[in-house]
Amino acid sequence: MTSAGPPQTQPVASPDPAALLRSRNYLVLLILGAIAGLPVAAVAYFFLKAVAELQHYLFQTLPGELGYQNAPTWWPLPLLALSGLLVALSIRYLPGTSGHKPAEGFKASGPVPPIELPGIFAAAFATLALGAVLGPEAPLIAIGSGLGVLAVQLVKRDAPQMAHVVIGVAGSFAAIATLLGSPIVGAFLLMEVAGLGGALLGVVLVPGLLAAGIGSLIFIGLNSWTGYGTFSLAVPDIPTFGTPTGAEFLWAIAIGLAAAVLGAVIRRLALTLQPIVERRALLLTPLVGLGVAGLAIAFAEGSGRASSEVLFSGQDALPSLIDQAGTWTVGALVLLVVCKGLAYALSLSGFRGASAR
Repeated sequence: MTSAGPPQTQPVASPDPAALLRSRNYLVLLILGAIAGLPVAAVAYFFLKAVAELQHYLFQTLPGELGYQNAPTWWPLPLLALSGLLVALSIRYLPGTSGHKPAEGFKASGPVPPIELPGIFAAAFATLALGAVLGPEAPLIAIGSGLGVLAVQLVKRDAPQMAHVVIGVAGSFAAIATLLGSPIVGAFLLMEVAGLGGALLGVVLVPGLLAAGIGSLIFIGLNSWTGYGTFSLAVPDIPTFGTPTGAEFLWAIAIGLAAAVLGAVIRRLALTLQPIVERRALLLTPLVGLGVAGLAIAFAEGSGRASSEVLFSGQDALPSLIDQAGTWTVGALVLLVVCKGLAYALSLSGFRGASAR
């Protein structure tokens, strides 16, 4: 007589995307995605405005209030040290990891639990407003996802996991609707971040694009109502360019190859530093901030230009760099690339944000 053995567990079948698209529940998801896009886009808009206002106050207004005609050379040092301390405290004591680790790049991580939103907000504000060399894309994607999941939980606490995924991604679409200049550009980014493919991608993409369209309208409407601006990372007023020559094609290829190598070196350095910083985050993250400030000061002293060319994510500095390209020397440009690249690697290793420009 042989033993029957343990009962075999049948795998749980994943939902059929085609059947889901034809169901009434999907129509409910579309409506919920559209509704969630309204507050998510508004939160994203005022988040970006708050970051911009805090940057302006700390680096331009506050020095004058303290009696300085201009911000002294050492000004970035205490602000970047404070930034590192606040980010480390957020990661250590608030739920979650205060957002994704930027050195590891965008990757699929599932819907963001709403309980992690305070840590994401805190670390993002401390990173972006106090001068670290990172951008707002990743925090906005996480904030949009967390707010989307929160909307699902408020409507129906026992909603299936698929609803959390779909509305979470829709919230991310709404949050970066115009950040990259177009909802379509943001959609391509989020299709990669969501980590979905095949027919299931269509399930997420339709409510996501709907939320992105609504988010874009909210951004445009709030800009018209408040006059604050569009908060897009797209570079405005790019000069017109005529017919390229053969030499310009070769230069473009060479610059592209050099940028790829430089980007790989920066990321490798950041990944090397990341575990070291994480082991003693409360001590080392402020020191990393001081390193970023030191590089900005070194650039300012060596080039005679503002330290803000190295600090922050860079989109505000790009238009003037393009318009005044003829006033930059080769040495100043090389120094900018070196200092910005090293500051970027340091910021990637311990702060919270996304790719700098």
